[in-house]
Amino acid sequence: MSLEKINQALKSVKYPGFSRDIVSFGIVRDVAFEDGKASVSIAITTSDANIPPAIRDSVEEALNALPEVNEVDVSVVLSGGKKPSQTAGVAPTEGIPGVKHVIAVSSGKGGVGKSTFAVNLACAFQQILAQEGKKAGIMDCDIYGPSVPLMLGLSGRPYVEGESLIPMEGHNLSVMSMGFLVDEDTPVVWRGPMVMKTIQQFSQNVKWGDLELLVVDLPPGTGDAQLSLVQTIPLSGAVLVTTPQPAATQVAKRGARMLEKTNVKILGVAENMSYLEAPDGSRQNIFGEGGGTQTATDLNTEFLGQIPLDKSIREGGDAGTPIVLSKPESEAAKVFVSIANSLLAKVRA
Repeated sequence: MSLEKINQALKSVKYPGFSRDIVSFGIVRDVAFEDGKASVSIAITTSDANIPPAIRDSVEEALNALPEVNEVDVSVVLSGGKKPSQTAGVAPTEGIPGVKHVIAVSSGKGGVGKSTFAVNLACAFQQILAQEGKKAGIMDCDIYGPSVPLMLGLSGRPYVEGESLIPMEGHNLSVMSMGFLVDEDTPVVWRGPMVMKTIQQFSQNVKWGDLELLVVDLPPGTGDAQLSLVQTIPLSGAVLVTTPQPAATQVAKRGARMLEKTNVKILGVAENMSYLEAPDGSRQNIFGEGGGTQTATDLNTEFLGQIPLDKSIREGGDAGTPIVLSKPESEAAKVFVSIANSLLAKVRA
């Protein structure tokens, strides 16, 4: 049997809690096969005592499934040194300290109201969780166009404590954004490695405290920021935001395929700007209709709901008080809360 076949089997073994496999992380040091015996050496840096045996058991299970393998020998070596990062050859960090669930909000393309959706969703989560004495937060990973601070009415710089940043607070949400770290008129002109480093810092060098749920606002597209995030943070899942027309749904589906390739669960599809309600109660489908439900069907996931076109959504974002808080009895606010309840049940199941 070729070593390539063994390596293929090892690629099915995910690092515990992450979407990436142990081969792509570069922690597999040596592979050998002789007389039916497969030998694998793995080197990792971790402070979690549960990680090494979990990896060993998963490797043994994957290799024992190969018909040519009669015996498996797995050695896992713990190396000292710095806290792990996402660079090749070093094991990933073990999630975000204090954060229980992480939901990413993705769109595939810009212009569909993804950040507005993410902010209102986070506010809805906070309302629900406050009744349980728990807390939510939002991480703005739209590095090139951070708009979360504006929508939550926040400005200034986060407090630094030692080597960590303390999140800003807006409407009882814990918030971190590149918008706090650069001047309003300063463009962020960065290549991929800098984007990756920033996302790592937002997850590992921010004192989020005890959060039941963290919403992550991804930038549009399927580039470095998205890949960095899904490879850095163990996501509970992702929500796709689209508008009804094909120009948005087609790109949203491509974004979903990227997430699926990195083993991120698609929790559902939300359709934004679905319709405009006239004074007589009739609905005008400005951007077409049916795109969100069809996207959910094509992706074999749940259709979470339709958010109407409502100028109060825009006004709330501009004023720093999202519609979920400013007009809780509005149809849009009710849909956001309904989606939040559905998602919370999914990640807690």
